[in-house]
Formats: sequence, C-alpha cells, structure tokens
Amino acid sequence: MPARTPAECDIQVIAAVNAGDLETAVALYESEAAVVSPSGETVTGIPAIREVLSSFIAMKPTLTLEVPLVVQSGDTAVLHSKWALKGTDENGYAIDTEGNGVEVVRRQTDGTWKFIIDNPFGTDIIRASETLF
Repeated sequence: MPARTPAECDIQVIAAVNAGDLETAVALYESEAAVVSPSGETVTGIPAIREVLSSFIAMKPTLTLEVPLVVQSGDTAVLHSKWALKGTDENGYAIDTEGNGVEVVRRQTDGTWKFIIDNPFGTDIIRASETLF
C-alpha cells in the first residue's frame, strides 16, 4: 500500500518489516534512495536497501514506532521518529534496542510519498562512531 502522507512512510515500513514483507518495505523507497545501515555505512539504491532491510527482517523483530515531528516544505518532508526493536541476532541472542531516526521523504507524481533518505539512527550514529567533523 503506498504511503499517502509523509508519516505513513515510517509507519508502513515498520509494519512491513514486522510482517517480514521485504517487497512492501522496499517499495517505499525511491530507486536512488540512501539508507544508513546498522554498521553506520550509507548505502544507495534498491539492491543495497533490500540487503539492509533483509538484515532487519532476519531478526524477526517486533518494532514499535512514534513519529512525533514532521516538517514539510512542498513535496519534501523531514520525519523525526522514535523506535524500539526486540528481536534475535544471527547467533540467537536477544536484541532489545531503541533509537531516534531522521528520514527524508518526497511526494511522488502520483501523490504518494517515498523515502529518499532513511537514517534510523539519527545523530546516535555520530555518537556511536565518535566522529564529530
């Protein structure tokens, strides 16, 4: 189902990942979108995004999400999200983590919205890597 509002991009990608529905999740991204992976690497394009989303789906997660702030200007919006994830890593260990994301979405010609930048770690990734300029 296409996202009809900026916030629906976040809501629908979380629902798709929770359902293990990779194709629905990937369909919410523009072809040249960029995503920050759990390692902190920025990947671009659908094949790379598919790989990142697959790694989340492999955890068999239960994700929850709030989108407390949407800032929109014309056909572009910045989303600020707060999420929590419970799942299992590749070694069978429990994962229980949370974060604050920043995402940029763009209105498509058909009126729907898609991600152009998805950084689920927001500024947390900067603190994790200790890179400040």
